[in-house]
Amino acid sequence: MSDNHNIYRYGLHTNLRPVDLFVFVALDETRKQLGLDDLASAAAILLGNNDVPVAGKLGGAVTGTSVASLAARQLLPFNVAIRLPTITRAGIGGLRIAMTRSLGAFVGRAIPVIGVVVLARDVFLIMRHSVMMFNRLVKPEDRIF
Repeated sequence: MSDNHNIYRYGLHTNLRPVDLFVFVALDETRKQLGLDDLASAAAILLGNNDVPVAGKLGGAVTGTSVASLAARQLLPFNVAIRLPTITRAGIGGLRIAMTRSLGAFVGRAIPVIGVVVLARDVFLIMRHSVMMFNRLVKPEDRIF
């Protein structure tokens, strides 16, 4: 964006510099995008936190388990013939791939991953729509490429 003195209007907001306009457009696009999917995604991420204490884990295992994993293991108490890859948290911000034959463990560990993917998609769409809308509203010299 350039350092010119173009002034814009967006909804009730007037005398907006290009940077201010972009903030209002991004807020509006965020409002449009967020909905039931995001609530479900946030719930999946929270239910996937391994913050439930569990006794009897082997050495090297990630401590604790999640509500999602407990529920999935109870609802799907089946073993499968092949080992399935799952993502687990190992320490602060670390991820680890763990293999399991338990269908319940696989589903339980997949729930927060799906939540993160859906939220990441929403962030991408919000930014994409914000830039597209902004570029439609501003003069060519203020556009974001």
